[in-house]
Amino acid sequence: MNGLNALKSWIGALTEVALMLLALGIVLALLAGPQVPFLGNVVGNIVALITDLGKAGVTGLIALGVILWLFSKRSMS
Repeated sequence: MNGLNALKSWIGALTEVALMLLALGIVLALLAGPQVPFLGNVVGNIVALITDLGKAGVTGLIALGVILWLFSKRSMS
């Protein structure tokens, strides 16, 4: 059981780092333009994702709900 808790903690830390890098990519794209070296078109990709979810109707809303649930801060206990 201790190993499972360590794995959950490790995955949670990796997710937090990924979200921080995403936020950094958005800020850099807004400051330096859409084609930041090594990051690609972060803002364009997010806009495309939101557009695709909007076109999907109810399925898109369900997918958005699942994504928000996965990234929400919730107790791991």
